Amino acid sequence: MVQDLFAALSSFASKYLFWVDSHNITRTDIAEIIIISFLIYNILVWFKQTRAWNLLKGIIVVLVFVLVCAIFQMNNILWIAGKTINVIAIAIIIVFQPELRRALEQLGQKNFITSLFSFDSQKNQERFSERVTNEIVKATYEMAKVKTGALIVVEQDVVLGEFERTGIALDSLVSSQLLINIFEHNTPLHDGAIIVRGDRIVSATCYLPLSDNMGLSKELGTRHRAAVGISEVCDALTIVVSEETGNVSIAIGGELYRNVDAEYLKGKLNFIRKGAMDVARFKLWKRRMKNVQENDKTSGE
Repeated sequence: MVQDLFAALSSFASKYLFWVDSHNITRTDIAEIIIISFLIYNILVWFKQTRAWNLLKGIIVVLVFVLVCAIFQMNNILWIAGKTINVIAIAIIIVFQPELRRALEQLGQKNFITSLFSFDSQKNQERFSERVTNEIVKATYEMAKVKTGALIVVEQDVVLGEFERTGIALDSLVSSQLLINIFEHNTPLHDGAIIVRGDRIVSATCYLPLSDNMGLSKELGTRHRAAVGISEVCDALTIVVSEETGNVSIAIGGELYRNVDAEYLKGKLNFIRKGAMDVARFKLWKRRMKNVQENDKTSGE
C-alpha cells in the first residue's frame, strides 16, 4: 500500500515536471506564482477585516458589468467607464485613507510576519451561543428598567478590529452581570460601546462612527446615531438602551428599530446566531463528505 502511494506520487511528480519543462516554466515562475497568490490571499483577508469588504464586493459587481459590456461591444458605456475609473480610484483612496494608513503601519510591526500566518484568527473564537443571547437580552432589559444607557455591538461576518482598537481590551465571557456592571453610572467603562464577538466581550469604551442620515429623528441622541452609523458600514447588530426613556432599540443594515420588546430582540439575535450555525454546519458537512470519499477510494484500492 505504501509502495503504491509512493509510486503514484513519483509518477505525478514526473508528469508535472515534464509539463513544466515543456512549457518553459522556470522555478522562478513557480515562486512568483506562490508569492502572488499568498499576497492576494492576505489582501483579501485584510479587506474582510475592514469596512472595505462591502466595497470590494461592489467593485467586483462593477467589473462583471463592464466585462458584459465589453462582450456585447457597448462602446459608449465602456468609454464612460474608462473616463471615470481614475476619479473612482482616487475617491476610494481618500475615503479609505485610515484603513490604508493602518495597513502600512502594520508592515512595520514586529509581529507582522506572524500575523500573515494567523489566517483570520479573530474568527477562531467560541461561536455565538444561545446562552449569550439570553444573557444579552436579560442585561438589556434589566438596564432598561432603571434607565441605564447602553450600547452593545454584536459582531457578525465583518470583523470590527478597527473599532475594537479604539476601546479597552477585555476578552471576557458574556454575562448579564458583567454587561450591567460595565454600563453602570460613574464606572470607568460605561462610556462608549462594547463589542461582542462570539461568546466574548472583546472591547469596551469603543468609539463608533456617527450616522449623517438626515432622516433620523432629531430627538435621538449620540448613542442612537452611533448605532445607526456602525450598522451603515458593517453587518453588525447594535443594541441601544436610552438613558432618558429606558426604551430599547436595535440598528442593523442602516435601519433603526425603536421601542422593541424582549421577544423581538431575542428573535433577531437568534436569527443571526442560526445563520452563523448554518455556515458552520455546511463547512462541517463538506469536511465529512471529503473524508467519506477518501475512505471509499482507500477501500476500493
